[in-house]
Amino acid sequence: MKLAIYARVSTRNHGQDTDTQLLPLRQYAAARGLSIVQEYVDNGFSGSKDRRPQLDRLMKDAHRRAFDAVLVFKLDRFGRSTSHLIRSLETFQSLGIGFISLTECLDSTTAQGKLMFTMLSAFAEFERSMIVERINYGLDRARKQGKKLGRREVIVSKDRIAAYRQEGRSYRWMADTLGVSVGKVHSIAN
Repeated sequence: MKLAIYARVSTRNHGQDTDTQLLPLRQYAAARGLSIVQEYVDNGFSGSKDRRPQLDRLMKDAHRRAFDAVLVFKLDRFGRSTSHLIRSLETFQSLGIGFISLTECLDSTTAQGKLMFTMLSAFAEFERSMIVERINYGLDRARKQGKKLGRREVIVSKDRIAAYRQEGRSYRWMADTLGVSVGKVHSIAN
């Protein structure tokens, strides 16, 4: 099995060092006879960020199927956001790529790991459903209170657009200045 290793620390100073993660990950791979094809290491990047240079590279390589599984020291080294973690795990699953977290003993290449992944996915789906439900309750309450929902209407006069056109202003400039879309400027101007 070809492995990709991912490690991350939030700060470059303050005594954090990715070797604390990388050494046990390399030992794990060696003990199981697994081949490490690439190490992706983000130094000085928060786990709350979905976009990180080496993580982005890992995801691109995953789509190219450059490896069979991703090995991390701990789930929070991969990401702190549950939704980001679940989306990434779903991507790996759809690509046929396993995910192994050393300290949590989560290994989606095993039957037990697949069960844990299924449970994590179910909790994530439940969380998404609860968010939608809360939003719908809030919208319903706002409607009952007579609040107008949606974008505020921006009223733009045809005379103002004509004056800007005579000044030689672009449609993009007018749209940005007036806080409307370029399409709305076009429709008013014509």
